[in-house]
Amino acid sequence: MPLWTIHLEGGPRRVNHAAVAIRDYIFSFGGYCTGEDYEETTRPMDVHILDTLSLRWRLLPAPDSYDKKNGDIPYQRYGHTAVSLDDCAYIWGGRNDKDGACNILYCFNGVLLEWSKPEVHGCIPGARDGHSACRNENKMFIFGGFEEEIDRFSNEVYVLDFNTMTWSYVKTYGTPARWRDFHTAVNVGCKMYIFGGRSDEGGDIFTNHEIYSNKVHMLDTSTSTWSELSITSSIVPSGRRSHSAFYYDGLMYIFGGYNGIYDQHYNDVFALDPVRMAWREVKIKGNQPCPRRRQCCCVIGSCVFLFGGTSPKDQPARNETDLIDHSDLYVLDFSPSLKTLCNLAVLEYKLDTKCLPMSLRWDLSAMTTNNTISRSCNTNG
Repeated sequence: MPLWTIHLEGGPRRVNHAAVAIRDYIFSFGGYCTGEDYEETTRPMDVHILDTLSLRWRLLPAPDSYDKKNGDIPYQRYGHTAVSLDDCAYIWGGRNDKDGACNILYCFNGVLLEWSKPEVHGCIPGARDGHSACRNENKMFIFGGFEEEIDRFSNEVYVLDFNTMTWSYVKTYGTPARWRDFHTAVNVGCKMYIFGGRSDEGGDIFTNHEIYSNKVHMLDTSTSTWSELSITSSIVPSGRRSHSAFYYDGLMYIFGGYNGIYDQHYNDVFALDPVRMAWREVKIKGNQPCPRRRQCCCVIGSCVFLFGGTSPKDQPARNETDLIDHSDLYVLDFSPSLKTLCNLAVLEYKLDTKCLPMSLRWDLSAMTTNNTISRSCNTNG
């Protein structure tokens, strides 16, 4: 039985960032916070690190010197992607309001805490943001996004072979998923499942007439063949963008997101069974996150760590100034321990704990009365 078990405040306030899990740590790269200056200054990408055992954040110190053009550290950005391989995170794409979009590959070593810029070859994709990236063994597949230089949405697929550091354009078969950005892609074996995102009535041309599809497309990366899944369930999530997606125990989950046609933010959870081709809405107890978009989700073991994003002050939000950026962290536990279940029961039923050992009473003192383990966390460790 999944539960929202932990809620922490006081972490990094980030929106449209990218994150990966490496060992027992989560590394969050870049993103923005409303009010930060992206037009007059250029600075290196920030890296926030969460120790998932102590639930403490820390900010990696900025370098003493920074060369945006020739250095090994990416400039600050949003709408980029990150995948992990062999204790390293590979950052690609994204943009900011001063420097525009980027198509340089960067590598961050999660053990040495060092940046590098691998030399790549082949057919390098055009600079973009709002794309998706999935790793399948030693290859990274990217799909979609908005290509800045030619001012269009993309429905193309590219692959980077980490063994040779070579990019290739993937010629696909079948009917591809529609041109889009800020969708999600989840890798299951050799299959990449695409859901959501913002499309346009003009196809690859931006006309400001948005489309939010709730269809699921699958790319078989072994045959480079697209197919649209025939969903058998009557329940399907509404179309959305800037949501989160992750894979756990045979199911693809989505959380949250935003539909611009209805000006609606979400905090629902849906699970897709790729075998039965059926959706179901997952009702999860505990103190759940508020409706939001542009957050990050990372899976470690049986726990999903969700943090950041932005929400409307009031639903619906009339413009960007009506949004609130978050510095919180939530943990969704698919296999909560007996101790966690007991602690939550004590809170829910307001049980008297005076007869318990002092150590257990101290654990309970860290909780609030909203049925979740909650406390403030220090960004600087």
